[in-house]
Amino acid sequence: MRPGRCFSICILFSLVQTSLAVLYDHYEDLPAIDLDFIVIGGGTAGNVIANRLTEDSNVNVLVIESGPSNLHVLDSIVPFFAFSLEHTEYDWNFTTTPQSSLDGRSVPFPKGHILGGCSSINGMIYTRGSSSDFDRFAEVTGDEGWSWINIQKYIRKNERWTPPADHHNTTGQFDPDVHGFDGINAVSLSGVPHSIDSRVIQTTSELPEEFPFNQDMNSGNPLGIGWMQLTIDDGKRSSSATSYLASKFISRPNLHVLLHTRVTRLLETPSSTKLGNPLFRTVEFANEITREPRITLTASKEVVLSAGIVGTPHILLNSGIGDVEDMMALEINPIVNLPDVGKNLSDQPALSNSWFVNSNDTLDNINTNATLRAELLEEWKKLKSGPLVSISSTHIGWSRLPPNSSIFNVTGDPSSGKNSPHFELAFLDGSLLGSGTEHFIGIATIVVSPASRYLTSEFDIFAMREAVKGASRFLAAPAWKDYVIGPAGGLANATTDELLDGYIRQNTGSPAHPVGTAAMSAKNASFGVVDPDLQVKGVSGLRIVDASVMPFITAGHTQAPVYIIAERAADLIKENWKLH
Repeated sequence: MRPGRCFSICILFSLVQTSLAVLYDHYEDLPAIDLDFIVIGGGTAGNVIANRLTEDSNVNVLVIESGPSNLHVLDSIVPFFAFSLEHTEYDWNFTTTPQSSLDGRSVPFPKGHILGGCSSINGMIYTRGSSSDFDRFAEVTGDEGWSWINIQKYIRKNERWTPPADHHNTTGQFDPDVHGFDGINAVSLSGVPHSIDSRVIQTTSELPEEFPFNQDMNSGNPLGIGWMQLTIDDGKRSSSATSYLASKFISRPNLHVLLHTRVTRLLETPSSTKLGNPLFRTVEFANEITREPRITLTASKEVVLSAGIVGTPHILLNSGIGDVEDMMALEINPIVNLPDVGKNLSDQPALSNSWFVNSNDTLDNINTNATLRAELLEEWKKLKSGPLVSISSTHIGWSRLPPNSSIFNVTGDPSSGKNSPHFELAFLDGSLLGSGTEHFIGIATIVVSPASRYLTSEFDIFAMREAVKGASRFLAAPAWKDYVIGPAGGLANATTDELLDGYIRQNTGSPAHPVGTAAMSAKNASFGVVDPDLQVKGVSGLRIVDASVMPFITAGHTQAPVYIIAERAADLIKENWKLH
């Protein structure tokens, strides 16, 4: 207890959360209560944990978030502006070190610095990965609870399938049998048609062997081309902040969210009982800007670390939990030797490709015409309709390399199984190249089952090369006759494999899908950072719940798997403490 403290509440109003909500900007404003759980990081996973644990009214939970509130941040709310938050105060503004495999370039590494974390700044694409991705999680951890069959209930606890903003007929565009309708976070289809939609679907009929139509890539079998699913709710972004911390939840008297606060480290907590492992339930933190004074709070049950693939290992290492040699080199006193902390980072190389088109009807107009953009924003504000209710893509595709590909003569298959794609094609009605009167179609290619980081392996450069060639074959179908003029930008000069590889290395970046820096493994495994219950090995009182626990990257965008992991983690915590 902390007697004599000032108790004040900041009442905020939001375009997204329509009734009163309670957030705290300063530590001094927190009520003087005993805390059962402290969640570090109000991101995609952390807000799930906070919501589910406070379903038990006897449990007090504090979420500590480094960034500001998501409320009133227009670029976070309007789906079309999804990528406008990169390189702003709402992004941690990380970059990679220079990558020799990317011609020595450092590339942006976007991570959300805002309530909701990456779910407040990402592209909102909802893909679960393949069934074999989760079956591989179960195999490597020795816990069948992570298998595809057993995580189905957590998919449905998370997902609330929602009609698209334009309420168009969605028959044949998704499979209702593989979705949840009573969860918390909204998932929907694009709420606005794009000029290329019919051509994309026509191509699946013209080239069905290479590009078959898939009614729903979230069935566990993603291969093929289908309609993109997004975390959008009635023309607005649905993030963990707008859903799991919606007004009806954040108004719970036992749920507290402290913003603008940086956790510096965890401290070993004295215990009256003899535990086999050191106890870490004390959190040290400070104001995000001043970084002082350093304040400590202790949870009576657990600390849940959900600071993301950079923040989580950073906090662990500052706390003396990690590789002893690494910590001693930084003059950090080592307490627990966990050599894999901060290791095993996996990400998917991504490349944006563009072709000139014979059309004036593309979304390039919005990016190049400020007057039109302002008019469409007014339409969105008044009616929640028009192009701004979604992103510039309505279709997505997943492909595998042919089994007789020459690359398999020199290396194995890094994917989790035969129903897992090697690469993704995302179709955009426009391009980032637009700067005037030109119009484009874009196809982003992503190696979703990488063997390395950022094209350092032969497999990854081979797969990216084949993905770009596959995109070109897709646009060579009869459906695109008289529409596609030819490749644009650096792709226009990539006329040989050697030149294509050069183009790839000069333009590939990160799609912001990193995982693995605190990977889970079997309880008795000598490697890994957390056990299958996501408890930190060699430590008591500390659990990790975020993308860093994924031992392998799922073959798709990572937002949905993080929600699924967090939902199961909440049940594991509840079971451990016998909560309601």
